[in-house]
Amino acid sequence: MDRWEQINAVQNMQDYIDRHLGEPITLSDLSRCAGYSPFHCTRIFKEHLGKSPFEYIRALRLTQAALRLRDEKVKVLDVALDFVFDTQEGFTRAFSREFGITPYKYSQSPPPIRLFMPTPIRDQYFFYQRGGKSMERKASASTVFVQVIERPERKLILKRGTNAKDYFEYCEEVGCDIWGLLCSVKEALYEPIGLWLPQRFRPAGTSFYAQGVEVPADYSGAVPEGLEIIDLPACQVMVFQGPPFEDDDFYQAIMELSEQINQYDPKLYGFAWADEDAPRFQLEPQGYRGYIEARPVRKVGWVSTGVHF
Repeated sequence: MDRWEQINAVQNMQDYIDRHLGEPITLSDLSRCAGYSPFHCTRIFKEHLGKSPFEYIRALRLTQAALRLRDEKVKVLDVALDFVFDTQEGFTRAFSREFGITPYKYSQSPPPIRLFMPTPIRDQYFFYQRGGKSMERKASASTVFVQVIERPERKLILKRGTNAKDYFEYCEEVGCDIWGLLCSVKEALYEPIGLWLPQRFRPAGTSFYAQGVEVPADYSGAVPEGLEIIDLPACQVMVFQGPPFEDDDFYQAIMELSEQINQYDPKLYGFAWADEDAPRFQLEPQGYRGYIEARPVRKVGWVSTGVHF
């Protein structure tokens, strides 16, 4: 089996798990959808994702259960049964081992916890092809949607690196599992972001690129160990959204939109770049909505939003 066949087999298993997370899942089920023996499926799954299928399913079920307990008024027993735990006691033990807090206590006052937010293996494969910039690129005449939005005064809970200038270097320094912790912050104003920090927000010896989540200016909740919280001023950002993309075009979609932004002249619409005022940031790339990146701006003339080019 070559590497690409392995990637496709693991992706098929991930997709099957996502579709059947609330049902019993056997190794035979995964073997059938991947097209290989149970032994071989287990081996390549752990090789590429770092967890056995059983460990992966358990962690994913506990994460989805935690989100239900955080966001809905539900009974612990009902959540346990919905995610294929036989008893509330067994669910409570598993939840406590995974997150260090009982599900009942978490539902009453949810602190940030390390959720398990796995990336589809095909996305990982394409994103980590560091030589992708030299790959043959498809011609593109894609429409990009541009709008200016207001960001209020707020705080940012973030995890810094030391030398990272982009996502790749950040994951090498910090690891990629910080995203699950950021996703767990109930008071978040928006979804987590990867961001490039202006000099004014970077203490000496810290990285240009970081990951974080924005919370209200009056946030007084917990800040997880190893993270910090800083103030961000009110600002305007110009948001660029590319077209939807297929998994195979994941890396290309990011590169194309980044190039469009770098070539874009905001003065045509009454703005100037304001890269020292606030962080430039990216949202998690998701094919159904296209890649989204935002860059801070200042108004210098008349404003136009919802511009297409």
